[in-house]
This record gives sequence, structure tokens and C-alpha cells, in this order.
Amino acid sequence: QLRGTVQPAGSFNDDGDAQVLRKAMKGLGTDEGAIIEVVTQRSNAQRQQILKAYKAHYGRDLMADLKSELSGSLAKLILGLMLTPAQYDAKQLRKAVEGAGTDESVLIEIMATRNNQEIMAINQAYEEAYHKRLEDDLSSDTSGHFKRILVSLALGNRDEGPENLTQAHEDAKKLADVSSNDSSDSLETRFLSILCTRSYPHLRRVFQEFIKMTNHDVEHAIRKRMSGDVRDAFLAIVRSVKNKPAFFADKLYKSMKGAGTDERTLTRIMISRSEIDLLNIRGEFIDLFDKSLHHMIEKDTSGDYRKALLALCGGED
Repeated sequence: QLRGTVQPAGSFNDDGDAQVLRKAMKGLGTDEGAIIEVVTQRSNAQRQQILKAYKAHYGRDLMADLKSELSGSLAKLILGLMLTPAQYDAKQLRKAVEGAGTDESVLIEIMATRNNQEIMAINQAYEEAYHKRLEDDLSSDTSGHFKRILVSLALGNRDEGPENLTQAHEDAKKLADVSSNDSSDSLETRFLSILCTRSYPHLRRVFQEFIKMTNHDVEHAIRKRMSGDVRDAFLAIVRSVKNKPAFFADKLYKSMKGAGTDERTLTRIMISRSEIDLLNIRGEFIDLFDKSLHHMIEKDTSGDYRKALLALCGGED
């Protein structure tokens, strides 16, 4: 049972919230606390209503006002929360392919973990915002098998049916087959044809069959036989299939461990998972790393940015 930390507010009043936000930004100085309080404690659907109410009430664009009043990490977090999930993902993908260099890890994280409905919504939001197709941008910005994986995922037509045992056995055999006369080429193609199209329940069964056949985990096989972005993309899909909250818990931990904080990753995951499975991610986090997500955010961030992240995190475990 997947649960987010952000729930719709009970006694919700979009007009009242719009007034609170306007007051927080009017005149000299900005009341960040009031903005954090409203934005982090409303569901995304409610935030969309606040945007409309603000426009109706003041004839002003709330996004533009927030942008001019907030700065740094807090601005990125609050503005990200005000976009719809599809708009937010589309924006992150666009940033990852724009300009010189590509941020492959962002492409992998988003494309490998979203379901068909989410992918369809992202495609639409992407085209509306950038007047280009996501698939075309992914194509022109990546190459080889990595490009094929991303484009396949961008179609959003993963099977949604239950497992099929006979098929799972066949699939596992295909993945396990390392006969030497194979070019590595067809190996990636076989992995792609299975990992990018089969349903999650079916793939879980395939992974079990794979272990029976080979005595090791499919992750081990991917690490051993592939490299670079292709390896990372396949590993992300496998981990997402096995346990998506654990996949995100691991990414959150890595964004904060050691010196310095990867605020982009931290912000992106906290925003995108807050209403889906952040509660589950918190549970996996403490199981995997023996410390709570709340504690780590508290230790690793500061100021209003920390305050907003902790509000999204929703409690200590």
C-alpha cells in the first residue's frame, strides 16, 4: 500500500489561502514561513485551485509573484510544488537535455520509474510547454542502446497485465542466455524488449525465474555484462520493479551522504514522491540506513529550505 506524506487539507479554502499568500508577499519583506505553511500542506490539486483563486482575486500571476519574492533552493522547491506533477517532470526532463551536456541520471530516474498514465501526461505537458515532442528531444540528445531504452519508455505502453508463468520462464531464459556467438548488441536488445515492455508483476516473476536458472540476481548479470548509461538504466528499471520506494530511498541517501548536498536530486524526489509514496520511502530509508530521512534532512540542510523539506517529509520515524 503506497502512501504519500502530503494529503489534501481538510478544511480547504482556496480564496483564504490566496489571501494568506498575497499578504506574505505584499510590501517590504517576505513571510517565507506563511508560504511554506500553505504550499507544503496542500495537495497538488488544491494548489492548482489556489493559483486560479489568486488570479481571480488579485488579477496577478501567483507563480510570477513567488518567483520574484523567493530565491535559491526554497524558490525551486516551492515553485516545483506549484506545478502539476506532469509539468514538473517535463521541466526536469527538459533541463536534463537542454544546453551542453546531458544529465543522464535525471532521464533515467524519471523515465524508469513512471507508469503509463504518468508518461502520457508528461508527454502532453512537455509538448505544451516546449512545442516539441519529448521523444524527439530524447532521440536527438542520446544515442545507441541508451537512446532506444529511453524512447521505448517514452512510448508509455508497458503491459499492465498480471504475470504469465510460461512467458516468464521464456523471458528469464532469454535474459540468462549468454551463448558466446552473441554480439553484445543482441544482449541489450533482449533486455530492452523485456524490461521496457513487460508489466511489473510479470517482471517480478521473471526475476525469480532468473535466479532459479542462474543462481544469481538479474542485477548482478546487468553489472557484469553491461556498462555506462545502459547499465544504469536497466538497473534503475529492475530496482523500480522490485521496490520503488527503496530505489528512491537510496537516491535520497546518496544525495545527502558525505560532504555537500545534491540539492537538485533531494528537491526533485521530495516534490515528485510527496503525494505518491514518500511515507513508504521513509520506511525503507530507516530500514536501509538505520537513520531517519527526517534526521538526515535536518542535519544536511538549513534555513527555510530545511523547514519546507521537513514539512514535506512529515514527521520523524
